[in-house]
Amino acid sequence: MTVEHDIKNIDLATGGRYRIEWAEQEMPVLRAIRERFAKEKPLAGIRISACLHVTTETANLMHTLQMGGADVVLCASNPLSTQDDVAASLVANYEIPVYAIKGESDAVYYEHIEAGLNHKPHITMDDGADLVSTLHKDRKELLDNIIGGTEETTTGVIRLKAMAKDKALKFPVIAVNDSNTKHMFDNQYGTGQSTLDGIIRATNILLAGRTVVVAGYGWCSRGIARRADGMGANVIVTEVDPLRALEAVMDGYRVMPMEEAAPIGDIFVSATGDIHVIDGHHFAKMKHGAIVSNSGHFNVEINIKALREMSSGEPKRVRPFVEEYKVDGRSIYLLGEGRLINLAAAEGHPASVMDMSFANQALAAEYMVKNADSLKADVYVVPEDIDNEIARLKLEAMGVKIDTLTPEQEAYLSQWQEGT
Repeated sequence: MTVEHDIKNIDLATGGRYRIEWAEQEMPVLRAIRERFAKEKPLAGIRISACLHVTTETANLMHTLQMGGADVVLCASNPLSTQDDVAASLVANYEIPVYAIKGESDAVYYEHIEAGLNHKPHITMDDGADLVSTLHKDRKELLDNIIGGTEETTTGVIRLKAMAKDKALKFPVIAVNDSNTKHMFDNQYGTGQSTLDGIIRATNILLAGRTVVVAGYGWCSRGIARRADGMGANVIVTEVDPLRALEAVMDGYRVMPMEEAAPIGDIFVSATGDIHVIDGHHFAKMKHGAIVSNSGHFNVEINIKALREMSSGEPKRVRPFVEEYKVDGRSIYLLGEGRLINLAAAEGHPASVMDMSFANQALAAEYMVKNADSLKADVYVVPEDIDNEIARLKLEAMGVKIDTLTPEQEAYLSQWQEGT
């Protein structure tokens, strides 16, 4: 019997399964964890509510958790990030309840989060902290069930740390995003490639010779800037942090305030985790034909309300995921309704990099079950030994060997008496 669900079309399941299996080939670390989980069942009896992007890679994580004994439910973490064929396959082929439809309204989005919480989870798995914040605000009766949670993305970690600072967070959460095998690779290489993939799929423009303005210079923005540079674009970086701005300068990019970049840029990409990074006074200075996009988790990075108020008439959909706004006779193009462009218009990160991110998620869930009694309500990083083990498994899967310290070298590093 088909499990409960709210998806677009169950008939899409066959195509979704093929794509899930294709992604699995590029996820050897997660596959190795799944094989162990199937034998050991470390998550037996644990209910997990996951609010993540419903993609082929996420499907492989859900299957891994399921094989570990978990009772899993999945809802979308963004209204435009769901791959409908994957949602269908998870329901039909893996018997995992899914509540996600690409293009769902904000109201339906939160209805789906409520459906995920109706599962009465022991562990939450979040990408942006919407599940956790809804739980704390509207479903407090479920808090006593919670062992802990995990968080996938920078924006979510920011929100959770704010909750912890205010003493509002009621259970421990592991910041998967802050593990080295996540943010150094997923954020940088995954976001860099998939963001430009989304922009190109939406617009079919040539990046070479264009001026690309990247808002922020964290790990995600570094990847975007580097990939744009590699495709021949002239890259400008905007920042508020002096150290990151200095790093961008040393990496060879022009750095300036967004106010100065606005009239110069051809393409704008925000990835900061903050609000109104691209604002009304920036739109007022943009040239005719400027393209505006976002790769941060929430569309609040772009002040869309201001753009609408400045626009003469309703925006015109000129291509899938491309809306034209007329501002003082100039055309400004907003991509993907300001939502994550790499998932709105493309397929998100390649499976090979999500392999490490979701290995972190699976092992963090196992760690949470084993150590929940010793963890207080706070935000934790993934333990270093788990991080290193994921890196080791990834290298092994890639056929890469590294040196090991000799006993002499270990002894030298552990003492202080020997000098030059």
